[in-house]
Amino acid sequence: MSDEDKTPKRPDRRALSAAARLYAVQALFQMEAASMSAKRVRREFEDWRIGTEYEGEVTPEADEALFTRVVEDAVTWQSKIDQMTDRALVAKWPIDRIDPVLRALFRAAGAELVTPVTPPKVVITEYVRVAQAFFDDGREAKFVNAVLDHMAREARPEAFS
Repeated sequence: MSDEDKTPKRPDRRALSAAARLYAVQALFQMEAASMSAKRVRREFEDWRIGTEYEGEVTPEADEALFTRVVEDAVTWQSKIDQMTDRALVAKWPIDRIDPVLRALFRAAGAELVTPVTPPKVVITEYVRVAQAFFDDGREAKFVNAVLDHMAREARPEAFS
């Protein structure tokens, strides 16, 4: 076996981005559930969760810049994101009544939609995959797709013309 074969391969950019989004949803959930600051949760993830060994397993590496940007932008733009989410939800289900994991997911995705770095269709696809990681029956993923499509069309209508 050559030295090249022994060196672990670094995950590709897409895997790093996917992991960053999953971690961002987890961090936003934790911030709300434990009433923690973004700085404290971000530090905890960077030090103890992202790419670390836990119970004999190594957690996935992530694009830490994307993770930080999503968490910080979700906090900065939370009011705007929550209002967009409310408008996308059925009138009887305001954001404060939905599952806290979904709320964290909508906030993370909303952070990417209000800051035009990633194309909205990519944001939708990536966060539908995150929903599938948390909810395996498929209903939530369809719901996430519909809500994010509505939010994306509101936040970035030019991307759909």
